[in-house]
Amino acid sequence: MIGLVGGIGSGKSEVASLLAAAGCTVSDSDALIRRQYQLPEVVSQLQTWWGPGILDESGRIDRAAVAAIVFKDPAERRRLEGFLHPRVEAERRKLFDAAPGSSPALVIDAPLLLEAGLADQCSEIWFIDAPEEVRKARVLVSRGWSGDEWASREAAQWPLDRKRAAAHHVLRNDGDPASLRMQVLERLGAMTRRF
Repeated sequence: MIGLVGGIGSGKSEVASLLAAAGCTVSDSDALIRRQYQLPEVVSQLQTWWGPGILDESGRIDRAAVAAIVFKDPAERRRLEGFLHPRVEAERRKLFDAAPGSSPALVIDAPLLLEAGLADQCSEIWFIDAPEEVRKARVLVSRGWSGDEWASREAAQWPLDRKRAAAHHVLRNDGDPASLRMQVLERLGAMTRRF
């Protein structure tokens, strides 16, 4: 099992896509969270905690409204994580249990992999390294975040040096897709030969 870590906007999802294309079974925690947000029991619980202001005009969870609450108040973030993480873990286990035997690896793509204590499930942890200015530019453009949103979300995660130190392998993602693909395939090949 491979766990992907790195800073916000480092390219973890890009690496996960390359691994999926190589036949790996990938658990995308962001996608699992989005699915949780659509479940009536989750909508009801979050509305009970934070009121109708967390819903958009169609009655769905407004992720930006939830983020505004949880990234300002660490206690609220812990409460949300305590509620959602076990639900996401159960979905991940179902996905991995159904993985084909031909899958070269199972992959956890989770922004808080280390923070959530998932490292001990992983045979290897890969740190995706990208310069801060590149990461920030990617996020501000693709996700429409402000500089303050960037800073509050970065502060909610382990420092990058700590993540890098916890990793078994570092992949450089400086914007060259061919180089990143080569690194991913080389590391996956080395890993699958070892196990």
